[in-house]
Amino acid sequence: MQLVGYEPSGRGSALMLAEDGELSRRALEPGESLSYTLGTRRCAGTIDGGEHVACNRPSAPYCEFHTSTWVCARCTGTCLKDEMDCYEEHAVYVAAFAPETFKVGVTKRRRLETRLREQGADRAAHVHTVSNGRIARELEAEIATRLVDRVRTDPKVESLASEVDEDAWAETLTEFDVIDRFAFDYGFDLESRPVRETIASGTIVGVKGRLLVLERTGTTYAVDMRDLVGYELERGETSRSLQSSFASFE
Repeated sequence: MQLVGYEPSGRGSALMLAEDGELSRRALEPGESLSYTLGTRRCAGTIDGGEHVACNRPSAPYCEFHTSTWVCARCTGTCLKDEMDCYEEHAVYVAAFAPETFKVGVTKRRRLETRLREQGADRAAHVHTVSNGRIARELEAEIATRLVDRVRTDPKVESLASEVDEDAWAETLTEFDVIDRFAFDYGFDLESRPVRETIASGTIVGVKGRLLVLERTGTTYAVDMRDLVGYELERGETSRSLQSSFASFE
């Protein structure tokens, strides 16, 4: 059995598993247990028509033949496709990740709240609505001269046990005519920053963005689900030694 994908918060939160071409979805419900040991890792292959097509190449999570590049993510207003096709209302937003990482981003207007949850944002503000993706990307590129346009995993792990700096957030939004505001609750509160690990065993605390939070022997772990993609899974809890938090020794 191979772990071939995941669904972040905002899309149901699940791990996608494949065995002999058959796909299954393992929902990540708080309080339930995961009991998988990670084996070898290789390319996760591809999903075609609801079936998994395996790949034995060693590159992970995807080999050069199964790596897809979404050109729209690199767009700054000059279309990178043969023909522009983003003729749909888009939203420009600013997302907050506790305590004070503020990111500008773009998404289709109808997907705004879902996209923010997929990223694990703590707060957000919808600051522009425009008629197509080209205009949205131009605005994003201009705002990105002052705010970041991507957030790496470590700041997102830090945000799991932090609160948004309200003064810094308010100051960041002063330059915008805010259309709508969002505050997100992912259903769990942590007193201390989790230990970052790559595991698939423990009690599920919750999911925030693509971070899966697990509790095991008194320590809370944050797992970037993308780091799990491609691993062969064996049923049974991991036996390898894991780093523990100071709280587990109290």
